[in-house]
Amino acid sequence: MRNAQNETDVMPEIWLVMGTRPEAVKLAPVARALAAGGRMRPVLIATGQHPEMVDQALATFGLTADENLTLNRRTGSQPELLSGVLAGLEEVADRRSPSAVVVQGDTTTTLAGALAAFWRRVPVVHLEAGLRSFDLGAPFPEELNRKLVTQAAALHLAPTPDAAANLRAEGVPEENVLVAGNTVVDAILTVTDGSTTVHDRELAALLENATRGTVKLLLVTLHRRESWGEPMRRVLRAVAELMAADPALRVVLPAHPNPEVRSLVREELADTPGALITGPLPYPELAATLAASTLVLSDSGGIQEEAPTFGVPVLVLRDVTERMEAVNAGCALLLGTDHDKIVSTARRLLDDPAARTRMMSNGNPFGDGAAAERTERAIAHLLGLAADPPAPFRPARSNEPAEV
Repeated sequence: MRNAQNETDVMPEIWLVMGTRPEAVKLAPVARALAAGGRMRPVLIATGQHPEMVDQALATFGLTADENLTLNRRTGSQPELLSGVLAGLEEVADRRSPSAVVVQGDTTTTLAGALAAFWRRVPVVHLEAGLRSFDLGAPFPEELNRKLVTQAAALHLAPTPDAAANLRAEGVPEENVLVAGNTVVDAILTVTDGSTTVHDRELAALLENATRGTVKLLLVTLHRRESWGEPMRRVLRAVAELMAADPALRVVLPAHPNPEVRSLVREELADTPGALITGPLPYPELAATLAASTLVLSDSGGIQEEAPTFGVPVLVLRDVTERMEAVNAGCALLLGTDHDKIVSTARRLLDDPAARTRMMSNGNPFGDGAAAERTERAIAHLLGLAADPPAPFRPARSNEPAEV
């Protein structure tokens, strides 16, 4: 994504490095803010970790990658991915040196982007910095990735005050941390600004019925590596039990492309009436599904951040979460993969609209839709292009758990 320029223009290039759909979704508003600001040029670099999903996500925001890395993946291992992305970024850096490199979150691409920049003494900007589960085994390997990136970053853009507090507790200087809010709120507000065309007719009909209130809709997303196997099987059987007990309940499950995940999902739910198993949904369609949902079961970090925008409670299918703001605000409950706990909690919330409303009474702890603008101003300040840093994001309400 480039601005028009003349030969004398020396506008600094800011790399936005992305390899997965969540990274693309959360970096897209930053690309747009950088372009709108007119003092830095965003350079979108797709690492090839999940190429089709990244392209699809960027297209939602009218963007395309400026650089696409080609990975030669044979084993699918983390060392193979990391080394391939590092080599690809090094080749691009030989052709166009960045003034700063923005990485988002905690993926292998995030770690590679931070290392590639650090080794060249280019400032690393970590978007969504400071998340911690305090358990190196969950999520794996993301908890280690995000801690390593913290060591390399020059600017830490924390999504919430709690994330910023984690960074300060680890000795990160106060002046290097900004509570920016989470750009996923910016992204989802942009996507839901207009009408969304749902291409799957069955899904479109289901969303219409759910919006009218003729059915209850349960959105289920499962993909975490630590959930594979028996934990995921327990969750899927809990979903089947919920459906068997409630004729008005419908389920949408966008199956992760990993063959092990897809196989288990189809084994447990393919023959269950009222369960719609899809491939990964385009981001606008996922947002529309989320907006129409009564309740969400998910092990996704992004869903925990997105659901509060629509006032939809989330039951988190993990033993620990690095997004405790949602739990503390009451809009998410941490359940793990215990079959009985999932069934009893979900059934209670599905049957009690007042309980769902109480869960959402503290509002959205993750952002106000201005995180990308704060990010642009913070990077400009880092590079000496702005005199002052932006004011931090402050949640509108304190995170007092609501009684459910």
